[in-house]
Formats: sequence, C-alpha cells, structure tokens
Amino acid sequence: MIPLVITLSLASRSYPIYVGQHLLTKHNILLPYLSSKQIMIVTQENIASLYLPILKAALADYPCDVMYLPNGEQYKNIEQWQGILEKLIEQRHERNTTLIALGGGIVGDMTGFAAACYLRGVNFIQIPTTLIAQVDAAIGGKTAINHASGKNMIGAFYQPRCVIADIDFLQTLSAREYRAGLAEVVKYGLIQDADFFQWLEANMALLLSKDESALLYAVHKSASIKANFVSQDEKEQGLRSLLNLGHTFGHALEVANHYEGILHGEAVAVGIIMASFLSMQLGWISSSDHQRIQALFDKIGCMKNLPALPLPSDFIRFMQHDKKVEAGKVHFILLKGIGQAIKTSVVTDQQLKQTIEWAADLMVNV
Repeated sequence: MIPLVITLSLASRSYPIYVGQHLLTKHNILLPYLSSKQIMIVTQENIASLYLPILKAALADYPCDVMYLPNGEQYKNIEQWQGILEKLIEQRHERNTTLIALGGGIVGDMTGFAAACYLRGVNFIQIPTTLIAQVDAAIGGKTAINHASGKNMIGAFYQPRCVIADIDFLQTLSAREYRAGLAEVVKYGLIQDADFFQWLEANMALLLSKDESALLYAVHKSASIKANFVSQDEKEQGLRSLLNLGHTFGHALEVANHYEGILHGEAVAVGIIMASFLSMQLGWISSSDHQRIQALFDKIGCMKNLPALPLPSDFIRFMQHDKKVEAGKVHFILLKGIGQAIKTSVVTDQQLKQTIEWAADLMVNV
C-alpha cells in the first residue's frame, strides 16, 4: 500500500505527514529527513522493546544514541526534559544532529521541546506510536512540559521535519490507551466535519476492533483536519484554538489528579462531554445532539473507572490556571452544532457549577 501523504503548509517550514503501514520497513521515507549521521532516539522502554529494532534497522548505517524516558504524564517535567539535554551534551551532539521521537505524545512533546532549545534549535522527526499522537500530539509543532500548576505551561512552537504515522503500531496499544485516543478523533468531527462525526457513529465498532481500513481512514482524516488548522494558524492566534474542544475541562482534570490515574484522552473525553452539556445549557445545541455525542462516547467506553471530579470551586480554580486564560477570563471551545465550534468566555460561574455537578453525577454512573 502506497503511503498517504498530507502536507502541513508553512512556507519554507512545510513538512509531510505520512500515514500508512510498514512505513519504516517497506518504504524509503525516513532517511531524506536526517540532517547528518548524528542521531539520538528518544523513547520509552515499553515502546523500545517493540519498535526500536525496526527503527534501528531502518537506520542501519547510522550510529544512534538512545535516551529512555519513564512512563507516565507525571514525568513530563523539567527534570526529565533536562535529562535529554544532558545526554545530548554528554554525547557531543552538534547543530546538525537529528532527534527522533519514537513514542506517544509525552515522548513527542519532550523531544520536540528539547530539539527547540538545544543549540537554539536542531532537527527532529516524529514517529508517533499511539493513536492520540498520530492524530493530534505529533502534528503541529506544539512542544512542552508540564508544571504542577498547569499542563504544558512551559514549551515552544517548533515544527518537526516530518511525521511518520504507521497504523501497524496501534495494534499493540492497550485497549485503554486506544479508546482514549479515539476521543481526539471524535473531536475533529465535532469541531469541523459533521459528516465525519456521522461516519464515526456508523463505524465505531470497526474502529474498536482496529479494522485496518477504518483505522487508516480515521487517522488520515483526523491528521488532515489538524494539518489544515495548523497551516492557517500555526501559533494559535485564532482558528487553531478550536482544536482545544474539551481541553479546558480536561486539563483541569489532569492537574487535579497530579497527572496520575487518568489518561489525557480520557480527560479530553470527559471535557468534550462537559463542553457539549454547557453548549446545550446555552441553547447552542439541541438536547438530541448532546445525546448523540454522549452516546458515541458511551460506545467508545473511555470514561469508566476514572477519578471522581473535584468540587466545583476547585475545578474552576484549576481552570483559571490554564493556558487558555486571556485577560483573566477562562475561554472555552463550545459547540454551535455538530461540526461547528466556537470560542467564548461568556459563561457564568453558575453555568460552570451546574456543568461540573452534572458531570460528577455522570461519572458516578458510567
């Protein structure tokens, strides 16, 4: 199968996103994007045991240093990021080195931020191994680490040379990680493409079984929508902010739980449901549309056995530390309909409180 290629258009910094199967073994994709023989691969032990031999075989003529990061969002911090830089310095990597992120969103974010800072910027490549990274985190150049007071508070916009999204990697994902990644896929239908949302409703059973044709379509469609948003608004000055549907609530959930016990995609799923309920409260979407959204997440099953929601006062406090606060106001991405998102700060504390209380009850009964 010939790889599908999406171009993320940023003038001289444009780059391809490859979507397909056997991308490292059967297709000569990786080598043209290396800037020299000097390479450092950043990954995690569990991912390396599965895919590092494949990557090293594709780089047979290239000596590679390997940096291992611990698993878990709680380790997406300044200490681990500094460890990447220390390894680069220790191994005397030069300005023409290439960093390769082999892993999920945590690996990609930390590798990209290290690449942005080392010697004022070096080449890096994204090889995402999770669904959430293939459709979202690896695309668009957002790189960051977390702070105790907020998610992704320290980082940079820094684009990779290419993204290589091989759907074969998704076959080894745990059911929990895979279902969490589907939340970001649903997001794309909700913010821009009602037909895609309808396709997801009709084909979710195939996606849950990891049917290759359905998965290829969903990953390619989602990545295409993400690339289009970023091409028009690289640094989130306007349009790109719509990609944050569910994230204001979701990030607050992650911070409240110290980045433990809840995956990013699970937090986003809860956040999207809350955004849908709040949109219905405001009279922007119908109750039937809200029920369709909730029913699709029920099918996915990514909101079970999650931590309880914080009290409304605590939840609102965590949201007030989010990056999306502007001029002291929390901004939300809400829905005017399925396939139509809007950015707003016109939400009262009472409406927020009702939304949080509703979601807390929902989580108890999932």
